[in-house]
Amino acid sequence: MYMEIARTILLILASISFVIVIGGASYEHLAVVPVWSAAVPASLTMFQGEYALAAARFWIPIHPVTLVLLITALLLNWRTERRKFITATIAGYAAVLAITTVWFVPELMAITQSPYSPTADPNLTQRAATWETYSLIRLAFLIILAINLLYGLSKPSEKQG
Repeated sequence: MYMEIARTILLILASISFVIVIGGASYEHLAVVPVWSAAVPASLTMFQGEYALAAARFWIPIHPVTLVLLITALLLNWRTERRKFITATIAGYAAVLAITTVWFVPELMAITQSPYSPTADPNLTQRAATWETYSLIRLAFLIILAINLLYGLSKPSEKQG
C-alpha cells in the first residue's frame, strides 16, 4: 500500500514540475517574447545592462529536476499501466530538450546578444518572429505531453501480473 502511494506521489510531483515548465514557457510567450521581439535590436534592452532579465536562473535548474522526477516516477511505476504514459512523456521531453539545445538556445542567444541599435533590423526582427513561431509549436507539443502524463495518473498504481 505504501509503495502505491509513493508511486502516485512521485508521479504527481513529476507532473507538477512538468506543468511548471509549461507555465514558465507560457509566461514568457505572453509577457516577455512580445517585448524583446518587437523591433530587434532596439527592443533588446531587457537583456542588457546591470538589471538584465536572467531567465536562465529558472530554465537551467527546472529541466534536470523535472527529468529526475519523471525518471524516478517511471522506475517506481515500471510495472503499472502508467509506464507507457510516463515513457512517452520522457521521450518527447528529451526530444524537445535536444532541439532546444541545438537550435532554440543558440538562435535566441544570437538574436538577444545583438548590439543595441535605436532602429529595428528587419532581418533580426524576422528571425525573432520565426523563433517565436517555432517556440509556440514547441509549447503546444509540451502541452500535449502534459495531457498524456496527467492522463497516466488516472491509471491504476498497482503492479501488473
